[in-house]
Amino acid sequence: MEKKTPLYNWHESHGGKLVPFAGFILPIQYESGLITEHCTVREKAGLFDVSHMSELFISGKGAFNSIQQLFTNDFTNMAVGRVRYTPMCNDQGGIVDDMVVYKMSEERFLVVANAANRDKDVAWIKGHLAADTVFEDLSDSYGQIAIQGPASTSILSSVSATIPEKYYSFIEDGKAAGINCIVSQTGYTGETGYELYCKNADTEALWKALFDAGKSAGIVPCGLGARDTLRLEASMPLYGHEMNDSITPFEAAISFAVKMGKDNFIGKSALTGKEKPSKIRTGLKVTGRGIVREECPVFAEGKKIGVSTSGTFLPWLKQAMAMALVSAEYSGPGIKVEAEVRGKMIEAETCALPFYKKA
Repeated sequence: MEKKTPLYNWHESHGGKLVPFAGFILPIQYESGLITEHCTVREKAGLFDVSHMSELFISGKGAFNSIQQLFTNDFTNMAVGRVRYTPMCNDQGGIVDDMVVYKMSEERFLVVANAANRDKDVAWIKGHLAADTVFEDLSDSYGQIAIQGPASTSILSSVSATIPEKYYSFIEDGKAAGINCIVSQTGYTGETGYELYCKNADTEALWKALFDAGKSAGIVPCGLGARDTLRLEASMPLYGHEMNDSITPFEAAISFAVKMGKDNFIGKSALTGKEKPSKIRTGLKVTGRGIVREECPVFAEGKKIGVSTSGTFLPWLKQAMAMALVSAEYSGPGIKVEAEVRGKMIEAETCALPFYKKA
């Protein structure tokens, strides 16, 4: 049975179209519709309920050793108050999940992971901890709210004096509308934005305060639909689409988060020598009529070269686009390809990522 986030009643009373997702009931969109929500985030600001995400704490004298061993990124020179993106690989070099890691102190880290992978992630982390490490899954204790868009800084500033100034930084002992919360400058939309973590019991009050503060700036509540189109437009990978247990970080084109110079991490030996993969994530611009979604075969010069991983019509760019995992020789921009959609061939061409980058 799906769980309800602390904002369930608010969504229901404000026209949210609720659907099951990753074990939770969440709004896919509101009455204004996905396109309005998407474009408002690009122009003004949007508010997202992301309370379904997992909050996992790794602490103790062995915490740093555990973090270094579990994740492909390097945390050696990471300062307290910073956030770092990283994949977590299996022994074969495939991606167990991707997450963001918050350094709370020299011996305490918060790992925020995908809700759909919570049980798998918890089991994997527990099974691969270094000595003197304490692991806690506190996901059920936290609500999480994202405010995203160019107006997000001014809106948040009107209710909070604790705002992190740098991208991928955070304030642990933050406050917004008088509510204690972790405030981070992070997000999944390609825009300036913030994510706030608070106690479950405080989540609705924090949401209402942010929503009220943003009304004059044109803020709208946003659902899962806009969250997905925004991340796709910004070409951010999504687990289960651009990544899975058999796709490596090099194939997923997130090599920036893999530090092969580290002494060791799970999957390093399997990834050694595979830094230049035979297939890699690339962009597709649809030039024909139609929309290319996930799992559509992609062809070039009469042969299959890969498969699409995500795709749709992107509201801000007003263009059908897709991401695909294709043979590396066909991954450069400007190559004419076709995608097979329900037996019909749709013309496209390869293009660079990201599709959208904020000014």
